[in-house]
Amino acid sequence: MSAPFRVALSGDFRKADGSPVYPDFDLEPLRQARDVEFAYLEPRNPVEAEQLKDFDALILLAHRFTRESIHLNGRLAVVARFGVGYDTVDVDACTQAGVALVITPDGVRRPVAVSIIALILALTGKLLIKDRLTREAAAGFARRGEHMGVGLVGRTLGSVGIGNIGAELFRMIRPFDMKLIAHDPYADRGLAAQSGVQLVDLEELFRRADIVSISCPLNSETRHLVNADRLALMKPTAYLINTARGPIVDQKALTKVLQERRIAGAGLDVLEQEPPDPDDPILKLDNVVLAPHALCWTDQCFAGNGAADVRAVLDVQHGREPRVVVNRSVLETEIWKKRMFKFRARWGLSNEAAG
Repeated sequence: MSAPFRVALSGDFRKADGSPVYPDFDLEPLRQARDVEFAYLEPRNPVEAEQLKDFDALILLAHRFTRESIHLNGRLAVVARFGVGYDTVDVDACTQAGVALVITPDGVRRPVAVSIIALILALTGKLLIKDRLTREAAAGFARRGEHMGVGLVGRTLGSVGIGNIGAELFRMIRPFDMKLIAHDPYADRGLAAQSGVQLVDLEELFRRADIVSISCPLNSETRHLVNADRLALMKPTAYLINTARGPIVDQKALTKVLQERRIAGAGLDVLEQEPPDPDDPILKLDNVVLAPHALCWTDQCFAGNGAADVRAVLDVQHGREPRVVVNRSVLETEIWKKRMFKFRARWGLSNEAAG
């Protein structure tokens, strides 16, 4: 009898008492899968190679996966990230080792777009201010006219990025009757036009938009993409929203323009340092709505991410190409092809049928 296909879950999926951190991540499909075993790793960050020596797949939450995380025995075939960000993963090292990196865009697309809209409405409706006024009873009610909200009809929403989440945001925001612009060097201009989105350069987006939303990945090109110069282009009535990754925004520069009231406010689900220093000045500002990189965390989001990751590792077990592979060049390597041939022979399709 052949050894089972073994799936590791990074240690941050489990609490110290052994219970799951996120019960909406349904592991029953792994329990029911034939010839599959799974186990939680000890919570080491980054993941250590020795932890993975007996595993074929890793489902990775927030822990880092580095070159040193890859065991030299070559058994690991796939890293399935629980979400879409992969700045915590050494992609080049995965490719060189023949390891596919998979993400879960279907699981986060709608929840993150909803989060952006929640921040838009909270900021333009002055939700936090009005909450505080209400708690002050009569004294607060007397000042409510001082905090008029901002209507969205005819205003301009600009998205830095019009991929998985940016496109969903534009689909969902359409009934608000806003003007839609985006900057994305990789965008399909035809699809953007069909969606009623005008593609513009980055500086024009910051000048024109009443709301700027960040929906691009973090990489060497986008780190501090939102810097002091681009923030200076924004209208004093405009808002900045970031639900992508904190380091895309130069947080010191953003804090300064917020302190000086050179923009109207910001909605941040991500920060440059997470968790932030308790003395970080951005935490003390009243024109910022903050969330702990968890605004999209809902039962549906986590169920969707989990289901996508489970499908990915089971596809690999059966010698099938998983969906949404980040490092697609790995699929052409000999080490990957040999792995898939072996898996098909052991658990999946015949290689003749697969071909």
